[in-house]
Amino acid sequence: MVKKLAINPNIKLFNFLKLVIVQIVLLLFSFCAHAQVRVRLFANQQSGSALFTVTEGRYELDVHDNKPIPLSKDDAVVFAYINGKVAVKTLNQQSFLCDSLVVSGMTGEDGFSLRITGRTSARHYYDGNLQCLPDLGKLVLINICSIDSYIAGVVRAEGGPGKNIEYLKSQALLVRSYLYKYLYRHVLDRYNMCDNVHCQAFNGVTADSLIHRAVTETHGLVVLDHDSIIISPAFHSNCGGETSVSEDVWLSGHSYLKKVIDPYCTASRNAKWTRSLTLTEWKEYLRKSGFLQNPSDPSAYNFSQITRLPDYRIGSFSLPFTKIRNDMGLPSAFFSVTANNGSVTLKGRGNGHGVGLCQEGAMVMASKGFKFKQIIDFYFSDVIITDIRNVKKEMNNF
Repeated sequence: MVKKLAINPNIKLFNFLKLVIVQIVLLLFSFCAHAQVRVRLFANQQSGSALFTVTEGRYELDVHDNKPIPLSKDDAVVFAYINGKVAVKTLNQQSFLCDSLVVSGMTGEDGFSLRITGRTSARHYYDGNLQCLPDLGKLVLINICSIDSYIAGVVRAEGGPGKNIEYLKSQALLVRSYLYKYLYRHVLDRYNMCDNVHCQAFNGVTADSLIHRAVTETHGLVVLDHDSIIISPAFHSNCGGETSVSEDVWLSGHSYLKKVIDPYCTASRNAKWTRSLTLTEWKEYLRKSGFLQNPSDPSAYNFSQITRLPDYRIGSFSLPFTKIRNDMGLPSAFFSVTANNGSVTLKGRGNGHGVGLCQEGAMVMASKGFKFKQIIDFYFSDVIITDIRNVKKEMNNF
């Protein structure tokens, strides 16, 4: 009779940690050696299956220990999660299960479309390679693409309608800074960035030549603080004429994210807004937020926010404007309150959190002849624009 050997739990832990370290090393090597980034696609969706279609070039579907399957333009493949495996079905009805797979471009000018099946969402278009993994009951889709292609795609998704090259350069600079600052945020998940607002919005490649030019002409440049550490590159749609200090919006403050009086965005599309509700609704909201008084005079609820302030106040009661904004889904936390005749009007300025670069203000600055370095210096205090190689390494990337 053969005895079964008991496995020391410390050995299990050691093997697990060894696997994690190997994954981290592989991710770091891939990034450094090939200047590529790994982006998880459809990260905020429960991806049970996806339709992959070759749109440019040629691909090979590579499964470990199996002969690669060639894919030409217009060839389609369905990937699905089944019982902890990746199920694959090609157009010629070839089907099989595997632990993971990579679809690799073969010409250097390869592209594909991807769509989550069973949904009405539009196809998204990508270049580079695609890796498929099963994880926690769903399909994980990872686009392995060049850093420049990724940055261009994010600028298109996050940058708004700006068409001036200097504005696009400023946006590319912030997108690249964000990428490098948080490059290893998802390293234990085997990718660098996700494609939603948890990291940066990324809907795939863009054909916009001006965006690609902006990315190329700022190649390798990032924004550093006075300690040579990459900044938190915050931006928003419109500040309403005045940006916010970071500590009024987030838990921590940064010396380079100070209040800036911005005359450039005040005539732009998102500069002003108005929201109306009944006085009863406003009172009920305040009651739920801890205000237990009931003033008979509606004017007691009035509050004028001419310059950005952290809190709405009635007597000794205060409530952060950022909380009101989040609770009510308001465009910004920069608004005044006027109550009369049973109604309340919230008259606001700006759109977004108000910290860092104001996109509509930056667009106007660019149209007036300001260069991207001047735009960055206007919205961020005491910063340095330099090559990524001059960055002081940070541990908080993990």
